[in-house]
Amino acid sequence: MGSYGIGVERIITAAIEQRHDDDGIIWPKSLTPFHVIVTITNVKQDDVRAAGEKIYADLQRAGLEVLLDDRDERAGVKFKDADLIGIPYRITIGKKASDGIVELFDRGSKQSEDVKISDVVGRVQKLALAGL
Repeated sequence: MGSYGIGVERIITAAIEQRHDDDGIIWPKSLTPFHVIVTITNVKQDDVRAAGEKIYADLQRAGLEVLLDDRDERAGVKFKDADLIGIPYRITIGKKASDGIVELFDRGSKQSEDVKISDVVGRVQKLALAGL
């Protein structure tokens, strides 16, 4: 007689089946491989790239699992890929970075808001770790 168990693969498969939309996976915070993705819209723009790299490092120091998208691709391609893999939060570093502002996007609710660079790490830390 074999034993029946619930393995990691079954849990992940069930989570994906329950939490997805037409754009891809929406990872629950408790299972996500990354809490947040930092998307640099224009890696050729030195100030934008530097702001993204600093936020990435600050998020790591804050104990979050972070993915950095610094590919030389169009912003739309990067957004689509981020939605597909389902990371709960995306920080977009773009034109407003020079004014000290980034965009914070919630993959689950599809809501975005402008956040001060000085506040974004604390904001994401609070959101990503809430309820865990």
